[in-house]
Amino acid sequence: MIRIAVQSKGRLNEDSMTLLAEAGIKIPSSKRTLLVQSPNFPLEILYLRDDDIPQSVATGVADLGIVGENELMERQEDAEVVRRLGFSKCRLSLAIPKAEQYDGVQWFQGKKIATSYPVILRRYLQEQGVQADVHVITGSVEISPGIGLADAIFDIVSSGSTLVSNNLREVEVVVQSEALLIANKQLDSDKRAILDELLFRIEAVKAAEDKKYVLMNVPSDRLQDVIAVLPGAKSPTVMPLATEGWNSVHTVIDERRFWEVISQLKALGAQGILVIPIEKMIL
Repeated sequence: MIRIAVQSKGRLNEDSMTLLAEAGIKIPSSKRTLLVQSPNFPLEILYLRDDDIPQSVATGVADLGIVGENELMERQEDAEVVRRLGFSKCRLSLAIPKAEQYDGVQWFQGKKIATSYPVILRRYLQEQGVQADVHVITGSVEISPGIGLADAIFDIVSSGSTLVSNNLREVEVVVQSEALLIANKQLDSDKRAILDELLFRIEAVKAAEDKKYVLMNVPSDRLQDVIAVLPGAKSPTVMPLATEGWNSVHTVIDERRFWEVISQLKALGAQGILVIPIEKMIL
């Protein structure tokens, strides 16, 4: 059995539980239970505050954790980063009142900055040669300039809408963050084996992200031209159709290039193009 710490609520919780579900791991729904065991995989979920996860993993209270990169950096705990997960992306940024004239990071010299991430902020200010008063608060950092508590803030930014609603503007991006899968560095061989199986499933889920399975009918005299423009996983599958002179071509296309490629395929004579979403992909 392996124990994984997951944020108890919020977007990171939702994204983490979605990933586990897509990896075929069933988790009973429970809003009040701190520890929940999967009925079909040797794993149990420990629900914690996000800022408690790094320490819990580093000290062995949990074997694994899904945590924001920003929290791991701030807590400075000694845990192994196993995999970047690519979701719950955000950034840690400095923001100032909209009306202020900004001409560079030296603007913060002698200013008071409110934040919940003093370790990251102080390190950045030291690197920039800026001396400022770091005021540590938890929650509602963005209101600090408006009530006269600080001149600026250093906080998480996702869409930026919270800054706008508080008459602030982002001026310096300090850290780009995303969810990480972290592990205790002292896992025994049995737990490493379970982690390897979990990673295998996660890789299959992540490999399928933004991919489409595409089937099409292609005239034989245009087959090589069509194959030349396909950016598939490897060589496409080609099968002759009952109608002489035609072939069925199967491939995988990244959704970011989907419409560009489809337009080329149509121009080359491909017909009956069928697009199917991919749930898992084993490479």
